Amino acid sequence: MAPPKIEINSYGEPSVFGLVFGQATLQHSVAVWDIWLGLSERLLDGRPQGGVKALCYHRALKFLRKANSLVFKVDLHCHSTASDGLLPAAEVARRALQNGVELFSLTDHDDLGGLSAARSVVNEAGAGFVTGVEVSIEWGGLQIHVLGFNFDAEDAALNAGLASIRSGRVNRAQRMAAELEKVGIPGCFEGAMRYAENPNLISRSHFARYLVEIGVCEDVRSVFESYIVPGKPGYVDHRWATLEESVNWITGAGGVASVAHPGRYKLTKSEMRRFLDEFKSVGGRAIEVVSGSHSAENVAVFSRIAREFSFMASCGSDYHGPGESYMELGALAPLPSDLVPVWKAF
Repeated sequence: MAPPKIEINSYGEPSVFGLVFGQATLQHSVAVWDIWLGLSERLLDGRPQGGVKALCYHRALKFLRKANSLVFKVDLHCHSTASDGLLPAAEVARRALQNGVELFSLTDHDDLGGLSAARSVVNEAGAGFVTGVEVSIEWGGLQIHVLGFNFDAEDAALNAGLASIRSGRVNRAQRMAAELEKVGIPGCFEGAMRYAENPNLISRSHFARYLVEIGVCEDVRSVFESYIVPGKPGYVDHRWATLEESVNWITGAGGVASVAHPGRYKLTKSEMRRFLDEFKSVGGRAIEVVSGSHSAENVAVFSRIAREFSFMASCGSDYHGPGESYMELGALAPLPSDLVPVWKAF
């Protein structure tokens, strides 16, 4: 097998996407070439097999960071204590900068309260800061998230819309606690509130941390899977924004709307296409291709979708804090080289 051709993307960086799929690699060293050979032996028809299939895209590629000092580090999806993150906004921003992130956005759920502190840290360091938010919507009976970037954080309509989403969270939390008490887990509302620095943004994550604390489950993900997703005893419905409302708030404030981590939604292929058609029709312009929760297969699928729908591509770790994140800030693999990055619109 001959070494793959090295591709250079539009930013002058060696492309790394092809490494997993056997098309291209960044490599000038024997070590990288040897790892490429090891992975390629477990590939079949361009699809990950065996051990590789179980690897997150970023874990399979994280060694490339050491080999390539030219990679432009971007992280446009993370959370602070302004919503359901574990660290204050300024600390999240500092952590990103320490990890080499050069373009950063804080995207708390339905709240802009952490933006000022994060911006100050990033601006002081001379890096790039982008206003961000992750808006909770409902579509087809499912909760879906829409990211907003590079908007006016003082926009009245955007702030009023986010406030309308937040207003029902406390009532929802009380209803969740009542449902959990029915299955023998009392005191959940008070317990979850202890974890919510912003009480108006109490969320399922705060319930999950409390249930881990009292020993109901071993980790946060297990709590979600067993208790607080649709069909489980602690889940209750909530009136979120509509797709059109969320996109209108973002674009009306001068921003760009992007679908967050599309690989996490339990939509059929036809449902996903209907959702994306509607998203584009109301003004959505981007999709998160590289996400902390995306596998190599997800990256391939949503890269194809970005090309087909002419979406710009976004990337973000979805960092929530130590021990509760898919990956560390700044550890993302680069976007596939032929996609148009969302920051071209900033």
